[in-house]
Amino acid sequence: QVQLVESGGGSVQPGGSLRLSCVASRSRFCMAWFRQAPGKEREGITYITTGGSTPTYGDSVKGRFTISRDTAKNTMYLQMNSLKPEDTAMYYCAAASDRGFCRLVERDFDYWGQGTQVTVSS
Repeated sequence: QVQLVESGGGSVQPGGSLRLSCVASRSRFCMAWFRQAPGKEREGITYITTGGSTPTYGDSVKGRFTISRDTAKNTMYLQMNSLKPEDTAMYYCAAASDRGFCRLVERDFDYWGQGTQVTVSS
């Protein structure tokens, strides 16, 4: 079992920044950030591996969000800049059981955090 705890959410004005953190009880090769806005399906944002591969991002956040990982601390981060009202959502971190590959497919992820709310509003 892997426990994931997110933090760092909050309310911010458009154009502002937030950094989310996700602390894992155990390291996993593949970890990701997802988000879910009210009335919408959960959306994959980005994922990262311990292998140092270049992260990929969904089109909606590309160029504004950056994922990183501190393996020594079992912590993953999501730096969010130039936030927009449409970024308002519950943000979840997720970890996959070790399969030797990593992709941004929700069904691949076995462990989920409780979520942290991000609200972007003027």
